[in-house]
Amino acid sequence: MQIAVIDMAIVAAYLLAIVAIGFYLKKRASKDMQAYYQGGRKLPWYMLGLSNASGMFDISGTMWLVTLLFVYGLKSIWIPWLWPVFNQVFLMVYLSIWLRRSNVLTGAEWMRTRFGDSHGGKLSHFVVVLFAIIGVLGFLAYGFVGVGKFVEIFIPYEVVSPYLPFSLSPEFVPHFYGIAFTAIATLYVMLGGMMSIVWADVLQFTIMTVAAIAIGFIAMAQVTPETLAAATPDGWDNPFFAWSLSLDWAGIIDEVNEKILSDGYSLFSIFVMMMLFKGVLVSAAGPAPNYDMQKILATKSPKEGALMSGFVSIVLMPIRYFMIAGFTVLAIVYYERLDLMSGGSIDFENILPSAILEFAPVGILGILLAGLIAAFMSTFAATVNAAPAYLVNDIYHRYINPSASNKTLIRASYLISVSVVVISTLIGLYVQSINSVLQWLVSGLWGGYVVSNVLKWYWWRLNGYGYFVGMLAGIAGALVFPPVCIALFPELSSDIAPLTVFPVLLVFSGLACVLVSIYTPHDDMKVLKSFYKQVRPWGFWGPIKAQVMADDPNFEPNKNFKNDMFNVATGVVMQTCLVALPIFIVIKEWGSVSTTVVILAVSAALLKRNWYNKLDENAA
Repeated sequence: MQIAVIDMAIVAAYLLAIVAIGFYLKKRASKDMQAYYQGGRKLPWYMLGLSNASGMFDISGTMWLVTLLFVYGLKSIWIPWLWPVFNQVFLMVYLSIWLRRSNVLTGAEWMRTRFGDSHGGKLSHFVVVLFAIIGVLGFLAYGFVGVGKFVEIFIPYEVVSPYLPFSLSPEFVPHFYGIAFTAIATLYVMLGGMMSIVWADVLQFTIMTVAAIAIGFIAMAQVTPETLAAATPDGWDNPFFAWSLSLDWAGIIDEVNEKILSDGYSLFSIFVMMMLFKGVLVSAAGPAPNYDMQKILATKSPKEGALMSGFVSIVLMPIRYFMIAGFTVLAIVYYERLDLMSGGSIDFENILPSAILEFAPVGILGILLAGLIAAFMSTFAATVNAAPAYLVNDIYHRYINPSASNKTLIRASYLISVSVVVISTLIGLYVQSINSVLQWLVSGLWGGYVVSNVLKWYWWRLNGYGYFVGMLAGIAGALVFPPVCIALFPELSSDIAPLTVFPVLLVFSGLACVLVSIYTPHDDMKVLKSFYKQVRPWGFWGPIKAQVMADDPNFEPNKNFKNDMFNVATGVVMQTCLVALPIFIVIKEWGSVSTTVVILAVSAALLKRNWYNKLDENAA
C-alpha cells in the first residue's frame, strides 16, 4: 500500500462516521416520505447549501477540472460553462423561488401543477420520470468511473490481488474499486435518506475545506511564479483568448498538445460561444430532476430556496479552486514525478490522484483522500436519493399502490436504490473516460431537455402533449445524433460530438415540442390560472394573466424580468471571479488578484442592492 497507516486510519474513520450517521438517522428518516426525501423540510438553508456544495465537489469533476487547468491554464475557467456552472445564478435570482412555490415532493410531481391530470399531463409526468432515471444512471456511472480511477492510484491492484478469490485484467481494476465505494455510499443513503445526506455532507465539506487550504498553501510555498512560468507555455496564465486557443506545449510536455487535439477545443472562441449559448438555455430551463432540485424542494420557503442556491457558489468555488490550483501548479512543475500511466497509456485524468500521492504530506494526505472520497460519496448519495423519489413517489405510489403504508414505501425506496446502483455500475463497466460521460450528459442529454423545460416556465401555450413529445424527441436525439455525427465526420472528437450536435438537437426537439402544442388543445384553463397565480412567472402568459386579473383585480403580476436578467449577468460575473481569484492567489499573480477583488466587490454590492434587499418582496 502506498499511503501511511495514519492516512488509512483517517479514511477508515470517515467511512465509519458516515455509516454511523445513516444508522443514527434511520428512525427519523423513515417517519414518512417527506422526512425521507426532504428531511421533513426542517433543515436550515445554509446546511442544505453546504450539502449541495459538497455534492458538487465531486471526485470525478475535481479530477476533470485539475486536468483542464493543467492543460488549458486560466482559459479553463470558461470550460465548466459546459455544465453550466452558472445555472446556480439563475436558481439564486428567480428559479428556486418559482420552483419552491409549487410545494411538491419531486420534479415529476411538479408537472401536475403545470399541466394537471389530463392525459397530456400524465404523459408529461411520465417522461420527466424517464428523463430523471436516465440522468441518474448517467451521473452514477460518471461518479463510479471517477472514484475507481482515483482509488487505483493509492491502492495498486498488486496489493489487494492476493486476498481476492478472482483475478482482474488491468482495465477493470478501477471498476472493482468503484463497486466497493458505491456499496458504502448506497448503504448510508438508504438508511438515512435526505437527513443522512445533509449531515454527512456538512462533515464532508469541513474535511474538504481543511484539505483544500492545506494544499493551496503547500503549492504557494513550493512553487515560485518564475518556476511556473518556465514550466508552462506563453498565455497559460491569461484567462482571455483570441479566435484560437494558441497554447503550444511543444518542447515542454509534448503529450499535452495531443490531449488538446483529442479534446477538440482548438477553435476556442467558437467553443466558448457554443457553451454560453447552450448554458443560458439550459440554465433558463431550471434544475434538472436530480439532487439539486430535491435540495431546493427541501427548503423551508421560497426565500430560503433562493438563499441556498446563492450560498452554493459562495462556499464552493473559492475552496474547490484553491485546491485545484494547488495541485495543478505542483503537477506542472514536478511533472516528471507523476505516474499518469493507466492501461499502458498516459491518462491526464490521473493528474489529481497522482499529485496527491506525490505532494501531500502524511496526515494531510489522509484528510485529502477522505475528503475526495467524501466528495464522491456526497454526489453519489444525493443522486441515489433522487432516483427512488421519482420511481417510488411518482410511479409506484401514484399508479401501482396508492394505499401503500409509509413502511412499504420506504422499503420500496431501499429496493429501488440498490437497483439503480447495480444498473449504473454495469453501465460504468463500459466507460473509459470521465470526460466522455460528462460531455454526453451536459451536451447531449441536457440538449434534449432544454426546449420543453424552457417553455414550461415562460409560455402558457405549451401543453402536456407538447412537453411529452419534445422531451421524448430530445432523449432520442441525445442517444442517436452523437454517434451519427461521428460516423459522418470521423475526424471529430468523440468527446466533443455531443456539444457539436447541440444546435441540431435543439431544433429537432423544439420543433416537435412547439408543433404538437399548437396542433393540440391547450391545457385546462383552471390549471393554467392556478399555476400562474401560485408560481407567478414572467414570460408569455398574457391570456392567463388577463383572466387571473379579471378574477382577482388585486393580483400583482411578476414585473421583474429586466431586474432578474441584470442580476443574472451580475451573478455570472461574480461567480467567474470566485473561480479565478483562488487560482490567481495560488500562482501569485497579485495584479490580477487586485483587479479580480475589485470586480468581485462591485458585483457583490450590485447583487446586495438589486437582489438581496428585494428578496423578501420577490419571494413572498
